[in-house]
Amino acid sequence: MSSTKRFGARYGRKTKHNVAKLEAQYFNKQKCPYCNKVNVKRLAMGIWNCRSCSAKFAGRAYSIA
Repeated sequence: MSSTKRFGARYGRKTKHNVAKLEAQYFNKQKCPYCNKVNVKRLAMGIWNCRSCSAKFAGRAYSIA
């Protein structure tokens, strides 16, 4: 839960735990559906970009699938 330390004592343990899980998903690189390399990063909410094949595509907000 290191990414949620910025909230301090606010919002409660469960909420901070859920936010930490979501942030761990979309901060990590994910697998590209076109070239199958683990080099996809999130540009914005639901917009993903593969850095190896330069494919830009839409997916879910916090994960590709």
